[in-house]
Amino acid sequence: MPASSLPPAPPAPPRPTPRRLLRDLRQVRPAPPQRWAFALRAALAMGIPVAVGTWAGQPGAGLMATLGAFTALYGGGRPYASRAITLAVVAAAFALAVVFGLWLEGRPWLVVPALSLVAMLATWLCNATRLGPPGAYMFVLACAAGTALPIGDLAPLQAGLLVLGGGAVAWLLHTVGALFRLRGPERRAVAAAGRAVVACIQAGPSHPGARRAAAQALHESWQMLVGFQPVPARRGGELERLRGVNRELHQLFAAAIDPSSPHADRDVLLQRAQALVDEATRPPIARPRSLPPDAIPHGYPHSWRLLREGIAPGSNALRVVLRVGMATLLAGALGAALELERAYWAIAAALLMLHQGFDWTRTLLRSLERTLGTWVGLLLAGVIVWWQPAGAWLVLVVMLLQFVIEVAVVRNYALAVVFITGAALTIASGGQPVDDVPALLWARGVDTLFGCACALVAFRLLPPRADAATLGEGIAHCLLAVRDTCRLLASGDVTSPHARATRRDLQHRSFELEQRMDEALAGSRAQQDTAERLWPAVSVCQRLAYRALAACWDAERQLGAAAPGQPPGHVEPADLPRVSAALEALAEAWRRLAAPPPPAAPLPRLLEADVEDLRALLASAHG
Repeated sequence: MPASSLPPAPPAPPRPTPRRLLRDLRQVRPAPPQRWAFALRAALAMGIPVAVGTWAGQPGAGLMATLGAFTALYGGGRPYASRAITLAVVAAAFALAVVFGLWLEGRPWLVVPALSLVAMLATWLCNATRLGPPGAYMFVLACAAGTALPIGDLAPLQAGLLVLGGGAVAWLLHTVGALFRLRGPERRAVAAAGRAVVACIQAGPSHPGARRAAAQALHESWQMLVGFQPVPARRGGELERLRGVNRELHQLFAAAIDPSSPHADRDVLLQRAQALVDEATRPPIARPRSLPPDAIPHGYPHSWRLLREGIAPGSNALRVVLRVGMATLLAGALGAALELERAYWAIAAALLMLHQGFDWTRTLLRSLERTLGTWVGLLLAGVIVWWQPAGAWLVLVVMLLQFVIEVAVVRNYALAVVFITGAALTIASGGQPVDDVPALLWARGVDTLFGCACALVAFRLLPPRADAATLGEGIAHCLLAVRDTCRLLASGDVTSPHARATRRDLQHRSFELEQRMDEALAGSRAQQDTAERLWPAVSVCQRLAYRALAACWDAERQLGAAAPGQPPGHVEPADLPRVSAALEALAEAWRRLAAPPPPAAPLPRLLEADVEDLRALLASAHG
């Protein structure tokens, strides 16, 4: 396919003009399905510790335990066994964070650097392990709050046990669903992957957005079915049957993105994919045979690899961690210089703007939402703190605020912050009267303003790396992963553990390349121009990666059918030296953004057109 026939570059995100920012501030997004159930669970997790504390005559202890109840905000989509382990670790981490914060309270000179280090460590760990929202923020907030908690006569260890008790309540509420529908999360993941495959088939193989969404959904569902399963699947059980549904969905997806596949009849693929969605949605799944062990793909790369990638020199993941450290140090130092009473709020606000690694536009919007929502929310917080609800009223206020927060946060963040501010000040008061309410409100507003401003300064000082060299490096990594996958095709071994890991790594490199392109498109004007110039090469490289993966699925299908020979377009053993040399030379040229290598000797049909396109595009970019 000549380069001129490639799809045009996607439009760059619009620049953050005041009118657009105001429009985004007012935007109300649709809520995910059954968000009310998640919100109710979070409200109960917050309300039960307060109710127990009130009943025991210690409302302050109950409010302290709510720091552990924030455990309910994590792990909502995971399978129940993985969820139970993850939430136990999260609850213990909250307790340790509060104890550490209380230890820091008597060492004011150490508070700011310690909180900055905690923020960087939490950002690295949460992002690398894909813990999900609210990510590192709540851990740092728990630690920071520990430096100013009104614990009275409680020892730090007692306070930590209270927080752990709140986490235990959240753990129970989050795992009780296993008694009613043990494989509910897995079913939802497979059904979501099926719907994405249906959308991809309908859009056609040339639609990169639908292809990417389907690949990502299938990748996430395999992680749910394999990577998040600490207990081996029961032979012939529901989990294995769901794996069978997901495997067939992946085969349909592979056929849909490869028009040369003999199984690429669009109507047949669409009908079967929809039937699989229905099968995953309605119990029971009628699949009599179990999958062989070598038929199960992998999910995410291993955690140790993701942790290494999170601090790889020069990576944008490391820049996010360093940006968090810079912003929190700046916010803490500014708070100390201005003698702000609760400077940890500024540190927490700075972290919140940066820990998810948003681009500049989203970081600026999130800062505006946080600042405006906080200042409006101070009115609500002032009323609650002045009222000083007690007993059942305190329980009701905490639960109502948390319910509204969880419903609103996915629809309009600025609106959610209004109630977040009220809940935060209610918990921070510890059930005690506040002598100077206006001063407390003013301090919270100023802290938030300074924290958001420090986050924006840090972003400008250390922006994401999204230049031509970054994209060229991503293309090179992807080409080398294609080379490794071609070795599998040449050997005929596409289902061994090593082969599964190689196929997973190719998909990981493809996602990584797309992420680099997204970061460039959301960057400066120069970065956007570079992204639009190199987009055709990124598109071809991803197409090549998906064709190699589709060939693996086709080979696996033939192995399962005991069919002799190899399908047309696959890599023969005799082709491997030429294929490896061509892909390695082209990868090195893209890594250095140098002149392309000479045309390769004849390559298999699977690779020939895309490799030639990448050569021509590199020659154009280099010239």
